Formats: sequence, structure tokens, C-alpha cells
Amino acid sequence: MKKKSSVKTGLILLCAVSVLLALCAAVFAAGLHLLSPATDAGEERVSRIEIPSGTGVRAVASMLAQKQLIRSEKMFYIAARYPVIVRRNHPFMLKSGVYPVSSAMSVHEILDLLESGKQEYIKTVIPEGLTLSKIAAELEENGVCGADEFKSAARSPALLSEYKIPAENFEGYLFPDTYFFTPMMRAEDVLRMMADTFFKRIQTLEIAPSKGGGNVSPEQLHQIVILASIVEREYRIDSEAPLIASVFTNRIKVNSGLYSCATIEYIITEIMGKPHPDVITYDDLKIDNPYNTYKWAGLTPGPISNPGMVALQAAANPPATDYFYFTLTDSAAGSHTFTESLSSHAQAGAQFKFRTKKAAASK
Repeated sequence: MKKKSSVKTGLILLCAVSVLLALCAAVFAAGLHLLSPATDAGEERVSRIEIPSGTGVRAVASMLAQKQLIRSEKMFYIAARYPVIVRRNHPFMLKSGVYPVSSAMSVHEILDLLESGKQEYIKTVIPEGLTLSKIAAELEENGVCGADEFKSAARSPALLSEYKIPAENFEGYLFPDTYFFTPMMRAEDVLRMMADTFFKRIQTLEIAPSKGGGNVSPEQLHQIVILASIVEREYRIDSEAPLIASVFTNRIKVNSGLYSCATIEYIITEIMGKPHPDVITYDDLKIDNPYNTYKWAGLTPGPISNPGMVALQAAANPPATDYFYFTLTDSAAGSHTFTESLSSHAQAGAQFKFRTKKAAASK
């Protein structure tokens, strides 16, 4: 009887162990399944996952589950807390940012991505001559930051003081360049990137001795930036930018108006908030505004665009010329004729109009 009882007990234990092993195998298989990619490569979905600073692992697991990028929210959390489960030899260190996560990635791969810091970047090209408001609109359209938030940061007295900019905003100090931003950045961080680039790039400027060489004061630099912002909106050929700067410099010396149509466009579009005009009318030239260089002598109160290096170099060190006028004489090439007298200026303009009419008549 004892022998039979022992055999029976052994069989029961063997069955129990078998069931337990089978159960463990099933649990292990289920765990592997829950850690595997949510979809096959052919059915891949990629979603942006934004992880603000201070976000916890549970919140991240919930985000991923809601977007169906993982099979199990709980299993993701367990894998993050106990890295040995996914054969990781170090604790999970979540880094904030915006990441492109694929449903064809395993939990192990997603954990690697979210602690790598390799975020998604938005390539944004800011061309020369854009105004602050147009840059703000471009940033919002590209999903970098809100336009209103950017403009608000650009008016921050604390930031202006930090960068020693003697103005009411950062107009003129947002350097035109190709930037790689992350989605929905803080507007202040975006502004700092552009302003830092400006101050880094102007270190290469050749400053005229009369402006203090490389030791220009913030006020002197601001005058250069204002002039450069106007030159930027007037020149089309790089080699002519210094000549245009010399024309404006000569007019400033004799306390004359700059007579720049670009300043009128700035008043109409940026100050008055109207659409860009097809033509500048005589009535436009009479607008009573301190930015109207047809009514007031000297530079405008502030920059009218954000200039690039060509315009900045031209304004920082304009050549000595006797030119007081320039007029467009080749619209296709964008070239101008520079003259010393009003009569020569009028003659150059008349000749350009005559050639234009003659060319139109021959078509």
C-alpha cells in the first residue's frame, strides 16, 4: 500500500510540475508576445510621442498604448522598471523630447529610443529679409512653436536686457539660417537659438574704424543692424549691397531722407497690418510714421527686417563713394545704376523706362 501511495504521490507531483512548467512556458510566451512589436513591418504606423520634462513611465506607457504602438501598457511599465526582462543591463533613464515611435518596434527598441535623446527634428529655413512676424508665422506653420508665444518672447524686457539689445524687440537680431528645431519647443528657446547664431556670426564682421572696430557698443551695433535691415530689402545682387549701403550712408551724413520704398512696405504690412502692396503710391509716401524715410531724415527707429551676412557686412563697412542715388536698370538681373546727381539719376530712370517700353512693344 505504501508503495502504491508513493507512486501515486510521485505521479501527482510530476503532473503538478508539468502543469507548472507548462504554465510558466505559457506565461513566458505571453510575455514575449506582449513585448514584441504591435504590428508587422508591412502594417507599420509611426506616431510622434511628445514627452515633456517630468513625465513618468506610467504616463508614457499610457501614451504608447493609446496610439496602439505597444501591445500592453502594463508590460511596458514592468519592462521599464525591471530591465532584465528585456535583457537590458542598466536601468531605464527616460529623456524628455519628441520621438517618432513605430508600431513595428519592440518594447526593447522603444525603451532604447526614449532614453537615447535622439529626437525628431524639424528642418526650418529662415531666408534673409523676413520680419519678426513673418518668422513667427513660419515657425508656427512648421510646428516649432506658437507665433504669438514667439512674438511675446521677442518683446521680453529681460531677454532684451540679457542680449544688450537697445530696442523694444528682437527685430533684426534673428539670424537667417537653416535650423533644426524640435516640435513644439519653448518659444524662448527658439529665440535664443536664433539670437545666439546672430551674435556668433557677427564676430566675423569687419567693422569700420569710425564705428569702433570690433569693440562696437550695443548702440553702435544697433545702428549697423538698422542700416543692414534696409539694405537687405533693397539689394538683389551681392556685389551691389555695399554700394547701396554707401548711398544711404552718404544721405545720412547730409541729414537727408533715405527714400527707401522698403520702409514704406514695412509700415504698410508690419505696422498697419495690411497686405503687401503691388505698387507704392504717392499717397503711401505721405504716411505719417517715423519709419517713413520719405518724410524723416536718417535711419528708421528700428530694423525693418532680419538681415544676412551680406547686408550686415555692407552696413558695417560701407565703401567710400560719391553716390547719392541708385535706380533699378535691369529687372531680370536685379542690377542698379548708381549716380551722384539727381539729374543723372533721373536720366538713368528714364532710359530704363524707355528700354522697358521698347522691349514690351517688340513682343
